[in-house]
Amino acid sequence: MIADPLSVDRVLNAVRGPSVGGVGIFVGIVRDIDDGGRGVVSLEYSAHPSAAAELARVAEEVAARHDVLAVATEHRVGQLALGELAVVVAAGAVHRGPALKACRDLIDTLKRQVPIWKSQEFTDGQTEWVGLP
Repeated sequence: MIADPLSVDRVLNAVRGPSVGGVGIFVGIVRDIDDGGRGVVSLEYSAHPSAAAELARVAEEVAARHDVLAVATEHRVGQLALGELAVVVAAGAVHRGPALKACRDLIDTLKRQVPIWKSQEFTDGQTEWVGLP
């Protein structure tokens, strides 16, 4: 869990290697509208103290399920403005197919299993928590 801005390059470099021929990368960005169509001003991410360990566990499990050489991820916590990076995940493999599949699995599994929650602030001044247990 990182309070400072995320780095796509840092995550990319974490999955590079001499045998890596394909990298799948997903970058989640704070946008101005939520899934229900409400205008968003900002997000605030909070994480359980176990979140970093859970993130590492999820990354290991996803890597074991796919023919990849490396996976890496970073997730922000704290207040984020529109356009800021919220999450970056990557998977490196010999070929693009396994890298892309592992990347998709990593972001989907992270969102389901890692205890990270967000509060959305809407343009009408209301707030809403998403992802609470």
